[in-house]
Amino acid sequence: MNTPSDNTESDKTRVMLVDDSSIVRGFIARTLKSIDHVEIIASLSNGGLAVESVGKHKPDIIILDIEMPVMDGITALPKLLEISPKSKVIMCSTLTTRNAEITMKAFQLGAAECIAKPTTSSELQGQGEFNQNLTNIINSLGKPKPLVQEATPAADAATTTKKPLYGTNEYELYDDSGSYKGKPSAIAIGSSTGGPQALFTVIKSFTDFDVPIFITQHMPPTFTAILAEHINKQTGIDSFEGEDGMDVLPGKVYVAPGGKHMTVVRDGVKNIIRLDDGPAENFCKPSVDPMFRSLLSIYGNKTLGVILTGMGHDGLPSCKNLVAAGGRLIAQDEPTSVVWGMPGAVATNNLCSAVLPLNDIGPWVRKAMMKA
Repeated sequence: MNTPSDNTESDKTRVMLVDDSSIVRGFIARTLKSIDHVEIIASLSNGGLAVESVGKHKPDIIILDIEMPVMDGITALPKLLEISPKSKVIMCSTLTTRNAEITMKAFQLGAAECIAKPTTSSELQGQGEFNQNLTNIINSLGKPKPLVQEATPAADAATTTKKPLYGTNEYELYDDSGSYKGKPSAIAIGSSTGGPQALFTVIKSFTDFDVPIFITQHMPPTFTAILAEHINKQTGIDSFEGEDGMDVLPGKVYVAPGGKHMTVVRDGVKNIIRLDDGPAENFCKPSVDPMFRSLLSIYGNKTLGVILTGMGHDGLPSCKNLVAAGGRLIAQDEPTSVVWGMPGAVATNNLCSAVLPLNDIGPWVRKAMMKA
């Protein structure tokens, strides 16, 4: 008979919980137990205990606190992944600038996702957004489920002649699709789970670009400002967390702030950032769709869309509109995605000019920027 410590194949998503607070562990455990396909295989109080036991358990997912006695999360992370490389690690931390910096380092060390630790009494009683956010992340990182291709409306007939592509590294694919093939006027990127490291990889190819680059990455407040700083440090490209009224300048990177939708509007002869505090779209705030919709209204078919690794299907509706208007869209392939949700949604709906491994996306965009 199997026990929680058995390292056997199971249909359930096997989770190891590591946090020095028994209150937080208990709360997260209650959330996990409410997900019928999840099994908690270990609940531990520090990173040292996790490193000692991860080889025995080989969990699908590790929820890892940052600040712990004996061994903190950032020290434990590479050790855990060395012993159990197939485990997906979710960093769980309070929303502080220091912890956001540490979490960004954790992404570089292989963490798949981050979530803001519940801190208020309402959150600890299960009344906040934490439960839903954690459930969505667990569902996306756990045992994979087959993607369902959405029906393509008749109005999108321009896209129905395309054949779906998976893992191809061809740069020019649909020369007869009617999409704009010239130099883009703006680059729009949507990403979620696994996105920060993917963004660093892609944007390092964007040096000396003379068009603006807009990013919606699903992250909490505070974390998006740190993400912009790290893009700047790693690529040398001026990168900013979007602020309401900020001028849009060529060659700069603008990251949607956590908790707000980022859009672009025309203001006389210039374009400016506008932040929208309206409802979440596709359960996301910021959401890719408001950004893509606004960019299409400003830059039209000269908007080049890029969808990177991420859970869910945020961005799918606006990407349909982009392609129908003659814009180009590329997506990350399944083998190199942490979660093939967002890129898989646009790929299986036959919207992409290319579906590429992560390392090929930057060069593809750079080649597109060299067009007349």
